[in-house]
Amino acid sequence: MNVYGPDALLKNVHEKGLCVGCGACVDLCPYFKNHKGKTAMLFPCDLPRGRCHAHCPKTEVDFDALSLKMWGTPYAGSPLGGYGRAVAAKAGKKMPRGLFQAGGVVSAIMAFSLSTGRVDAAVLTGRKGLGPTAGLATRPDDVFAFATSKYTAAPTIAALNRGIREGFSRMGVVGTPCQITAVSQLRSNPLESADFTDSVCLTVGLFCNWALDTRKLIALLSDRVDVKKILKTDIPPPPADIFQIETEDGRIDIPLQDIRSMIPGGCRICPDMTSEWADISVGNLEGEPGWNTVLIRTEKGEEIVSDAAEKEWLFTREMPRENLVHLNRASAKKKKTAVMEAAARGLLNTQSKDAHAALRMDTDTAEEIIGKEEG
Repeated sequence: MNVYGPDALLKNVHEKGLCVGCGACVDLCPYFKNHKGKTAMLFPCDLPRGRCHAHCPKTEVDFDALSLKMWGTPYAGSPLGGYGRAVAAKAGKKMPRGLFQAGGVVSAIMAFSLSTGRVDAAVLTGRKGLGPTAGLATRPDDVFAFATSKYTAAPTIAALNRGIREGFSRMGVVGTPCQITAVSQLRSNPLESADFTDSVCLTVGLFCNWALDTRKLIALLSDRVDVKKILKTDIPPPPADIFQIETEDGRIDIPLQDIRSMIPGGCRICPDMTSEWADISVGNLEGEPGWNTVLIRTEKGEEIVSDAAEKEWLFTREMPRENLVHLNRASAKKKKTAVMEAAARGLLNTQSKDAHAALRMDTDTAEEIIGKEEG
């Protein structure tokens, strides 16, 4: 993996509009901060190599190197990534009703993991109005304050950086694909530090096509709603084609075409819809409100899902084959579009000394992704 310093991060990510505000570079040092979804460098830093660059999911992400470190095999480029089992699931009897969105699987897994001591802190995303916040939950009941979906770019990984500094050693992380990519890069010890310790023991990835620029969304809604009264947001599955905002005064529907221009540039080169680097990946189950799709990728993920189901924190059933076919098709389309976009913008396997790649992968794998049929 090629690792450079903060100047290269500014040049190759921030100045190219690729930053997604994931928080990977925040709270590592005093220099990078995030405010309302915007990450900025406050003071100059001339380090030739830094964690800010090494952990960033939008520059020099070497898919083969990461796959070898995480899974022991080269990157295959399959639409969903590797997984052992796919199930439909929802929160079980041990979970209080009405304190989560969709099927509640993510909240159930993290609350269960905290209650059993599998994790000593959970890295989660909160919200103030429409502004995303990064937080740590250390008790099962703390999880419910973070339970609703957020569709704006969030600095979640800043909470992981704080947790490491505060001495938590068995953290669980919930994140979007870019955030889980950052976590995986952190866990691979890219600077090859002799005293490195992996403080993450569980990753739960969220399905994601894109996020929204927080500041632009707030500007759009400022004349339509009091953001302090927002209870939750949602994007129903097709054919709804709307962004729903539920407030204390009622619901507002916004056509997706009105917000697509707010998608950060970094989202458009993201080839991962299902958080391929996570132990467990979770999304909505198409056509069945109140249920989640769950991809179990690792032995650890299988152990937690099975144990949570046995102890009634989760309810699981067989995943409908048709849903899995649709998910595979949608994931293949996103991967193909992202790799083509990265190639067109000169961000795939870049060899220039003056500009660095955003993505690196085997040329044959990239060509196979681009040529793959989506149906």
